[in-house]
Amino acid sequence: MRAPGEIGVERFEVPDPEPGAVVLRVGLSGVCGTDKHTFRGETVQYAGTPHERRLSYPLICGHENVGVIEAVGGDVRAYDGTPLAPGDRIVPGANVPCGSCWYCANDEPYYLCEHLEDYGNSLNVSRSPALFGGWAEVMYLLPGTPLFRVPHELEDELAVLTEPMAVTHGVEAARRVLGVTAGESVVVLGVGPLGLCHLLKSRLVGCGDLIAIDRFASRLESAAELGATLTLNASELDPDELVARVHERTTRGADVVHDCSGVPATFGPALRMVRPGGVVVESGDFVDLGAVEINPNRDICTRSVTVIGIGGERATAYAPSLDLLAANRASLPVDRIVTHRLPLERAAEALEISQQDSAMKVVLDPRL
Repeated sequence: MRAPGEIGVERFEVPDPEPGAVVLRVGLSGVCGTDKHTFRGETVQYAGTPHERRLSYPLICGHENVGVIEAVGGDVRAYDGTPLAPGDRIVPGANVPCGSCWYCANDEPYYLCEHLEDYGNSLNVSRSPALFGGWAEVMYLLPGTPLFRVPHELEDELAVLTEPMAVTHGVEAARRVLGVTAGESVVVLGVGPLGLCHLLKSRLVGCGDLIAIDRFASRLESAAELGATLTLNASELDPDELVARVHERTTRGADVVHDCSGVPATFGPALRMVRPGGVVVESGDFVDLGAVEINPNRDICTRSVTVIGIGGERATAYAPSLDLLAANRASLPVDRIVTHRLPLERAAEALEISQQDSAMKVVLDPRL
């Protein structure tokens, strides 16, 4: 991606890996909402943290990846401590934490690391060897990258969902706040790929009523097929009507609302959809798109609403996500989840398709 709205194919030399590094032959790489923001020039990330930054072009996008190891730099191990070798199929973590700052030393989510680098985002072509994004035939993984072995039975089309599935650790966090293990009513606000993963996780771990809201009818159809018990079309109902419908369905409001829309305007309605004492998980607003007005007293304080901010995945969530996908693969209709598969030369088209009604997860396949 050379600049906002400008993308093309270029060639770079593939070096031998330094000690601890890995050269990965990419199998599939997903198109994320973050990539769409970058293509539009919306590049302020991690706002309010020690590493708030604006991305620099050119860069190779792609942080949702699965592939096969082509070369390793000496003794390289998976996150579970087992050795890795050429031929092993892995999912790499999207971020490289420093491991030594206060946040790393205190087991905070690694997206809070003060010196974080992330693939397809901050790591761009100004740093050699440039191959730091999955929209490529080959990807260079730096020493310290969390690496996760893919279960043999899990196909690439589901393994490529591991990173967004790892962002859904807010599902468990909300349950810890509520003190429940099953049966809670859940709203997923925005069922694009990230919202779909929240919907899948909520269903697979045993939630009760599962309400999906989106403005695309095809996404709502997929949500219903994947377990939503009620779908609401945001192109037909205004925010007040959506809030009213959620309250009609749940009596008091939903126990949990996952705001996955990626636009700030849905945060206010999310707060009004949740019941007193409930939890709103905000995981969709990764890029700073501005402020919205809320009433802290009425929306949060007097209603004892808990708001959980999710700035990305946790390294500890990757392996459980892989296991969850593998254990449930027979019940997951891959064709409804990964709807489009394109070669690298059609990356601009992939970005366009990913914003259309017909698309769920769009992936780039360097082998095409």
